[in-house]
Amino acid sequence: MNRNTSETTAPVTPVRKTTTATEREENFGGPAPTPKVLLYTIPAIVLALFAWLIFSKVQARQRVRAETVTASADAGDLPVSVTHPSRSATVQDLALPGNIQAFVETPIYARTDGYLLHWYVDIGGKVKAGDLLATIDTPEVDQQLAQAEAAQLQAQANLDLAQTTADRWHLLLKSDGVSQQEVDQNDAALKARQADLNAAAANVHRLKDEQSFQKVTAPFNGILTVRNVDTGSLISSGTSQALFRLAQIDVLRVYVNVPEFYTQDIHAGMGADLTVAEIPGRVFKGQVARSAGAIDPASKTLLTEVDVPNPKGELLPGAYAQVLFHLKSGTPPLTIPSNTLIFRTSTTQVAVVQGGKAHLKTITLGRDLGNSLEVTSGLDPSDEVILNPPDSIAEGAAVSVPQSPETPASPPSAPGAAH
Repeated sequence: MNRNTSETTAPVTPVRKTTTATEREENFGGPAPTPKVLLYTIPAIVLALFAWLIFSKVQARQRVRAETVTASADAGDLPVSVTHPSRSATVQDLALPGNIQAFVETPIYARTDGYLLHWYVDIGGKVKAGDLLATIDTPEVDQQLAQAEAAQLQAQANLDLAQTTADRWHLLLKSDGVSQQEVDQNDAALKARQADLNAAAANVHRLKDEQSFQKVTAPFNGILTVRNVDTGSLISSGTSQALFRLAQIDVLRVYVNVPEFYTQDIHAGMGADLTVAEIPGRVFKGQVARSAGAIDPASKTLLTEVDVPNPKGELLPGAYAQVLFHLKSGTPPLTIPSNTLIFRTSTTQVAVVQGGKAHLKTITLGRDLGNSLEVTSGLDPSDEVILNPPDSIAEGAAVSVPQSPETPASPPSAPGAAH
C-alpha cells in the first residue's frame, strides 16, 4: 500500500516566487534602485536642450545685427530736418515775480515804564502823524519827577546861600577883614552850588520827557497793521515788545529779482506794469526807482525796486505780484524751437549741420517762451539746427538734409518767467 502510493505521487517541482517593486521597497525599506541608463540619459538630454537654446539665441542676435548693418548701409546718411535761429522782437516783455512791501513800516515801542491806560486805534485804522495811539499810566515816573523837582529847589536854595556868602566875603576883602584865600574858597563853593542846580534841572527835564512818553503817537501817516497790547498790560521801555506796527501804504515798494542777463536793459525811471491774482483784469502802473547796484552772488540776480502808487489802498503789503517790464534791447537774443534741445549730463546742447555732418554745440538758455526758447550764447543766426535730434546722435555723424522748404522757427508765445 505504501509502495504504490509513493510510486503514483508525481515529483514536486519548486516554484520561483516573483517579487514586485512594491514588495522590494517593503522588504528593503526604500525605493528600487534606478537603472544606470536613466542616470546618464536624463542629464545628457537637459544639457543638449540648454545648448540648443543658447545656440538659437546667438543665431537670432547675429541675424538681427546683420539686418541692422545691412539696413544702415542701405540707408546711408541720417536724414534730418533743420531750422535757422530767429531774432526776438526788439521790444520784449519780461515778466517776473515780485514782493509788495509798504513804503515805510516801523514798530512802535514804549519809552517809559507803566501800565497801558487806554488804546485808541485798532488794526486797520488810518492815522496821521501825531495822532494819539495809546496812553500809559506811569506812577513811578511821576513820583521820580516830583522828587527831582524838590531836589532842584534844594539846589537853588544852596546856590542862593552860596551867592550871598561870596558877595559878603568880597566886601570884607576890600577892608582887609578876610584873606584872599577865604574869598577864593567861597567863590569855588558858589560854582559848585551852580553845578548842583544844573544837574538837578537836567534830571527834571529828563523825567518830564519820560513822562511825556505816556502818550504814544503816530510818527507818520499810515495804517495800523499790528496791535500787541491791551488795556492793563504791563509796559516796559525798550525794544522787548512792540506796542503797534504802523505802515505807510499810499505808495508801495515792489522788490523784484532781475536775472543778470537783463540788468543792462533795466534802469531807474522806466515803467513797469503790476498785476495781482486777487484783482484780475487790473493793471497798476509803477516805475523803477532804484536797484541794489550789485549782483547777488548766490542767485545771480539784481534786486530792483519798483514804486507803485496806491492811493485807494487796493494793494496790500506782503502780497505776491507779477511785474511786467517792457525791455528795449539793441541786440535781442536768438530763439529756437524747444524740440531742438539735447540734454546731456551737465550741459544743454543742440546739433547743427556743418559740411554734411552733425556738430554738437553747447548753448546757454534765457527765457522759456513755451514752444520756443531764448538762447543767450552758443549759436549764430546762420546755423542749421537739427529738429528732433535722436538721443544717440554723436559728434561727426553723417547727416543729410532733404530738399524741402526750411522749417521756420516757432514764434515766441506768451512771455514767460526768466530762468
